[in-house]
Amino acid sequence: MTGFAPILRGQEIVERALAISRADSCIVIVNDRTEANLRWASNSLTTNGAMRSRNVAVVSIVDGAVGSVGRSVSSVEELALLVSASERAAREASPAEDVMPLVEAGDPAGAWDEPPAETSIGVFREFAPALGEAFGQAKAADRLLFGFAEHIMTTTFLGTSTGLRLRYDQPTGRVELNGKTGDRARSVWAGVGTRDFSDVDIAALVQQVSGKLDWGSRQVELPAGRYETLLPPTAVADLMVYLYWVAEMREAEQGRTVFSQRGGGTRIGEKLASHPVNLRSDPHEPGLETAPFLATSVSGQGTSVFDNGMPTGRIDWIRDGELRNLVTPRWWAAKSEATPTAYIENLILEDPAGGRSTEEMIAGTERGLLLTTLWYIREVDPQTLLLTGLTRDGVFLIEGGEVTAAVNNYRFNESPVDLLGRMTEVGQSERTLPREWNDYFTRAAMPTLRIPDFNMSSVSPAS
Repeated sequence: MTGFAPILRGQEIVERALAISRADSCIVIVNDRTEANLRWASNSLTTNGAMRSRNVAVVSIVDGAVGSVGRSVSSVEELALLVSASERAAREASPAEDVMPLVEAGDPAGAWDEPPAETSIGVFREFAPALGEAFGQAKAADRLLFGFAEHIMTTTFLGTSTGLRLRYDQPTGRVELNGKTGDRARSVWAGVGTRDFSDVDIAALVQQVSGKLDWGSRQVELPAGRYETLLPPTAVADLMVYLYWVAEMREAEQGRTVFSQRGGGTRIGEKLASHPVNLRSDPHEPGLETAPFLATSVSGQGTSVFDNGMPTGRIDWIRDGELRNLVTPRWWAAKSEATPTAYIENLILEDPAGGRSTEEMIAGTERGLLLTTLWYIREVDPQTLLLTGLTRDGVFLIEGGEVTAAVNNYRFNESPVDLLGRMTEVGQSERTLPREWNDYFTRAAMPTLRIPDFNMSSVSPAS
């Protein structure tokens, strides 16, 4: 495994840095990370690798000013320099607006004294042979497979000068699979997130890709316009994750976002969705587990370094179709008389009543479009959360309850908040991998949504 062999354990880094610190308060975050990956192209494995890294962030607080410096540390001397740099940055900074007492020590989270969890290339011991079989099948069918599989294990050690000691082991895995016809004229995609690869069925992913390539054997051109459209879980995830990232109390109260109420305040309490859906995060969600506390080395509109170690639990951002919560750090919550909340690294959209599968929703469609994925998503208007982007790797025509052809790609212009209000059907939620954002966000469960008038604003030449 490439990288360095740490001379100090993560826990020792935390304790030594806190002992060295001469700041009024100090926060130390150590992330020990191991990674294994496979890449393949044209039905052949191209590379594989394993890596190890460590990042140490020291946050010093001096007279209410914050200095945060992070880097790789491989010796006691480098650690001392890092602490010194953090203190110097704090002394040179202006007092922070989000000053709050640090979170007090409570019950330790995680097995603090245990070594960090690790991954290795062995995580692919069952996946790799199945992938080899898929290569042979694809070659026989004159099709090409391209893709990437990655597994990361990150152990976070968080310690503060208030005595807080928290630790969490976060596994993160993903597979992206592209299938192309032998002449490379058509391309489709399938992907999945995973914690340990034991639940990844590469044969099922290949079957998805093959089915979509079969759908594309007939191709038709359709103009831009508004179409009844089925958005699959991965596309819904990309849109809802963007909604989540801008769902901040401070920005809303200052009138800057789609969650701002005209005339002042926020839209909390307002019905946003046409169906009684829940949009929620929960660090203990089965299969989507993530850290049950906040760990951050920087402050932002929705986060504060002073909140490090704040416990997190299930939060309903939208419940029964109604906006219930926005991300609110403790300092802003105190100003707004609100309950503090923090970003949690998973997101679930569901209709508690359940819904039909994507296949059943296709069968119930007289005429419409089925998307595969969205990409190059960018914000156009924060006041409405209007987003633009492109469809990618397969848009398909549904006629009489069956997929009958592949259609050209489009540029779209839509707001995820508006889509929640206009959707006419919510499918069955399932674990999914966001296509656009999976470098940052992999833990999601989403349904297929039926939108009666999705705005395909122009035809796109993208494939």
